[in-house]
Amino acid sequence: MKKLFSLLLAGTMMLGMAACSEDTTSTKDTYTVGICQIQPHVALDAATQGFQDALKAELGDKVTFKVQDAGGDQSACTTIINSFVSDEVDLILANATPVLQTAYNATQTIPILGTSVTEYGVALDIDNFNGTVGGNVSGTSDLAPLDQQAALFTELIPDKNTIGLIYCSAEANSKYQVDKVKGYLEAAGKTCKVYTFTDSNDMSGVCTNAVSECDAIYVPTDNTVATYMSILDQVARPAKVPVITGEEGMCSGGGIATLSISYYDLGYATGLMAAKILKGEAKISEMPIEYAPEFTKKYNKAICDELGITIPEGYTAIETSAE
Repeated sequence: MKKLFSLLLAGTMMLGMAACSEDTTSTKDTYTVGICQIQPHVALDAATQGFQDALKAELGDKVTFKVQDAGGDQSACTTIINSFVSDEVDLILANATPVLQTAYNATQTIPILGTSVTEYGVALDIDNFNGTVGGNVSGTSDLAPLDQQAALFTELIPDKNTIGLIYCSAEANSKYQVDKVKGYLEAAGKTCKVYTFTDSNDMSGVCTNAVSECDAIYVPTDNTVATYMSILDQVARPAKVPVITGEEGMCSGGGIATLSISYYDLGYATGLMAAKILKGEAKISEMPIEYAPEFTKKYNKAICDELGITIPEGYTAIETSAE
């Protein structure tokens, strides 16, 4: 009888220890977060910085970051994500759609937060997406109201009737934006021509062709275009073909106007989500995708002045890197 009692007592103690262990998983001394950014450009850089600042504000020295940039190379992106999985990081930030897709396919256990991702249903091929991915994935979206982006053409350059829409065919969310904007533009009586390229090597030829055939250009929040915006600017501006862009960083590099969000704020919001997950305050499987709360009409004063485009009230001038 004493032996049986001892065994029961030992079993109870082990269960108690296990329960205690589970309770303390959310109060670790340190956390390691892997950050993969598909390539360097203003918007993605700002999102990464905002994410880190938020987590540091919430967790202080408890969090360390492994920050990697794939340089626009999908094979490098895969290598980076696989290294995070092998290292068993506590959470992965997937900055941009291709990184999210890679991480989604690499692990079903490590929490993954996306940012600078336009539409999660499209990116992850989820039918009837309801706003929550479930499983080990959530994040923030940079989707701006595309009908309002399209409306910039009739508001700012109503005499431009043939619109070229340019994007990288490797980016599913770029196609999503272009398809939506094309529909809005055609409903407004515009003629649209879609131009795609596979990577930066053929971007110059595609942009040159688009500028020669169109009155104005639209580019969505496409990472390749954002990184090589100067290629488009070098052919569009001399031809006096105005470009409307999906976000502010691209606009500063060669656009006339945009309806944009703060990517720093978007990254910061993602960092707050990460802190809740790491501290055990929220389950990622139950966290809906969050969206930017504010959108601002902005314009590139230098290029608008050069092209003779008058900007109405309600727009904010941005600093420009374009010469």
